[in-house]
Amino acid sequence: MLKGFKEFIMRGNVVDLAVAVVIGAAFTQIVSALVTGLINPLIAAIFGKTDISGVWKFEINHAVFSIGLILQAALNFLFVAATIYFLIVMPLNKLAERRARGQEPGPETLTTDQQLLTEIRDSLRTRSS
Repeated sequence: MLKGFKEFIMRGNVVDLAVAVVIGAAFTQIVSALVTGLINPLIAAIFGKTDISGVWKFEINHAVFSIGLILQAALNFLFVAATIYFLIVMPLNKLAERRARGQEPGPETLTTDQQLLTEIRDSLRTRSS
């Protein structure tokens, strides 16, 4: 049971996911600073408020409806998605593309000397076992 759990944890995609969560948490501060320092002042300049969550707010029978709250959440999502795409995904895709272009061909076939040395090595391994 523990062996299966260890294999699950050590599987590459689980480790990659853990790294992504940690990086995502750290990256949240960058996106928050971008929204607070740049986007919210632009919204304040246009609407006169620091965010648009209070825009188009109305009440019917003591029920408060806020279209601006929905718009604010949608804009925040778009800002986060765009920032992640342009600062992380796009550069990594370009890097992977460059690496794919510069790949060297696989190793050539072994020479006769290399084949003999490989056979000797393999026979020595079987003798010591």
